[in-house]
Amino acid sequence: MKKLINDVEKAVEESLSGLVKAHADLIKLHPSVRAVLRVDSPKEKVAIISGGGSGHEPMHTGYVGYGMLDAACPGEIFTSPTPDQMYEAAKAVNGGKGILFIVKNYSGDIMNFQMAADMLAAEGIPVEQVIINDDVAVENSLYTAGRRGVGGTVLAEKIVGAKAEKGGSLEEVKSLCERVNANVRSMGMALTPCTVPAAGKPTFELGPDEIEIGIGIHGEPGRHRMKLKPAREIVEMLATAIVDDLPFKAGDEVLAFVNGMGGTPLSELYIVYNDLSNFLEKKGIKIVRNLVGNYITSLEMQGCSITLLRLDDEMKQLWDAPVCTPGLRWGM
Repeated sequence: MKKLINDVEKAVEESLSGLVKAHADLIKLHPSVRAVLRVDSPKEKVAIISGGGSGHEPMHTGYVGYGMLDAACPGEIFTSPTPDQMYEAAKAVNGGKGILFIVKNYSGDIMNFQMAADMLAAEGIPVEQVIINDDVAVENSLYTAGRRGVGGTVLAEKIVGAKAEKGGSLEEVKSLCERVNANVRSMGMALTPCTVPAAGKPTFELGPDEIEIGIGIHGEPGRHRMKLKPAREIVEMLATAIVDDLPFKAGDEVLAFVNGMGGTPLSELYIVYNDLSNFLEKKGIKIVRNLVGNYITSLEMQGCSITLLRLDDEMKQLWDAPVCTPGLRWGM
């Protein structure tokens, strides 16, 4: 294992320390639990909070800031954060209009966020939750009952964060988050596995000429394993599964999100985007917004995921709204 770390046991803490020092104008660490908070979290707005295992950076800690999350709670690598983290983070950023938890569909995340929500509700703090489950690859996996939450989480956090910034009520931001989840689909693939520092070995094995279609962000198995093919054929497999699932149809306007899993060069992600654009054009599906890069990763895994979100006018406006976080910035 070759990694730029000092101590396996301290890798997450040292990474968070570096993140906050690099972006001290935007974020800070909670004084008593592992949570990243906005430095300017305003009162009189719904607080948007998410979290999950570390190793997927910039998600979620990189999306704390204006127009997105008010707090994010990171666990250990690929491990859910604890209820106390969510509870204390929510208390720290509660602006009096309630809390929305955006939760990826992983069993540990759901259980722990629910416990935190119960603790907050017992104190009279309004809390709502939306479970993101956009992965079309499999119905169940090692970590879920039902579909996994993947790339759609980033899009939901941006769009819902903008709605909250504009003063949306708890009911409004929850409804919008549910609408985003209902209209977003994703699927990923891996060229190589990744290595969790504490394990010291790859999470799974792939032959030198093999790829895994439908891989999860923790290395969970996908639909099938196959020999490496040209990017165009891989994109067609992923995009066909996504388009057929919603289903997307001719005339739809979409946000096309090509995401790197951590180890794939940007030049290759643009090849994937080019092939995706050509595929959707033939289907009569119009890309009106896009995002290309490493936004929800799996350590150093090589591979990519494709996410399509069917947009309405409100979603387009909120996607375009200003955002200023370590991981996403525009319009400021």
